[in-house]
Amino acid sequence: MSDVFAGLKAVVTGGASGIGAAIAQRLREDGARVAIFDRAITDNLVDAYRVDVTDDASVRAGVAAAAADFRGLDIVVNNAGIGAQGTIEDGDDEEWHRVFDVNVVGAVRVSRAALPFLRESNAAAIVNTCSVAATAGLPARAIYGATKGAVLSLTLQMAADHLREGIRVNCVNPGTADTPWVARLLDSAEDPAAERAALNARQPHGRLVTAEEVADAVAYLASPRAGSTTGTSLAVDGGMQGLRLRPAA
Repeated sequence: MSDVFAGLKAVVTGGASGIGAAIAQRLREDGARVAIFDRAITDNLVDAYRVDVTDDASVRAGVAAAAADFRGLDIVVNNAGIGAQGTIEDGDDEEWHRVFDVNVVGAVRVSRAALPFLRESNAAAIVNTCSVAATAGLPARAIYGATKGAVLSLTLQMAADHLREGIRVNCVNPGTADTPWVARLLDSAEDPAAERAALNARQPHGRLVTAEEVADAVAYLASPRAGSTTGTSLAVDGGMQGLRLRPAA
């Protein structure tokens, strides 16, 4: 266990499962006190707050409660998000609004509510969970990819706006990760084994990204040790974003 986050207080949205749960665990292992924000809260979760990132009142109440309980906030990890499949023909206006409301405006609501507390911190950081879909065109991911492109751009704008207030803002870009959402997609496929093999092969290192690998990247970006890192996107995608390997023999 490291003490790099000792004394620091963090909020992780979507922290009850998947990548969010791995991030919360990693930050706690390194000494942070972590508030989990999620719509689905179970009795076994510690420092958990029932928060819906699409509801501004819910967000503001959750941030205020966590800041009061923790006596401040230093780190916000905007990880809450939902997936979507299909081309631009497959989603109606309601679906576009729904996914943008969670993936983009949700991060805005949480960050906005947390800013007064982050301004009081000597180690303030915001980390947004983006995606390789922001930088690579993927089949049937139009809505999802558009929201993550917005998150990537939003990260840069926030970093510029808040740097001189002492708040660093970065994002992490996972490739296809082994999460409950991906597992549900695989289960619904006609041939789950073939679909998993295709997803593995799409990433140059030949496998799905683990939630723990994404959590390690978030921990670095949120850490005071990354004090000169802001406005940056860190890819955790097995080389998918930038590598073009020849087919294996």
